[in-house]
Amino acid sequence: MAAGVLTDPAGRVLIAQRPPGKHAAGSWEFPGGKLNEGESPAEALARELDEELGVTVVAATPFLTCRHDYPERSVELHVFLVGTYLGEPRSAEGQPLRWVPVGELAASGLLEADLPIASALASRGWAWLVSRSSGGSGRPG
Repeated sequence: MAAGVLTDPAGRVLIAQRPPGKHAAGSWEFPGGKLNEGESPAEALARELDEELGVTVVAATPFLTCRHDYPERSVELHVFLVGTYLGEPRSAEGQPLRWVPVGELAASGLLEADLPIASALASRGWAWLVSRSSGGSGRPG
């Protein structure tokens, strides 16, 4: 799986709600998705963010890789800080989106697999995150 951390100028992070019918429906997650056969995590991230949010990734930096074992499946997440993207994130697949302050991510109903990402972001602080992210065009404030 590939996941992206997109921020706005206030240091908030974009999360998306999992749709009905999917594993852990109603939970929140960092945008992204499964890797296709032969696809690198960075390629999957670019494809998924285009499909889910209608944005084009210009620059993304690997942030961390973490593994989580659910009772019914295991996931390995390749997480990227999306420093620059083109377009305004929108719900291209109908899922609700929210901008959340970094310090509130852990309490926002994230998937268990995404909690280590929230913890890693919070431990570095929002100012660090914003300084690493040069911003995308059309981002809501």
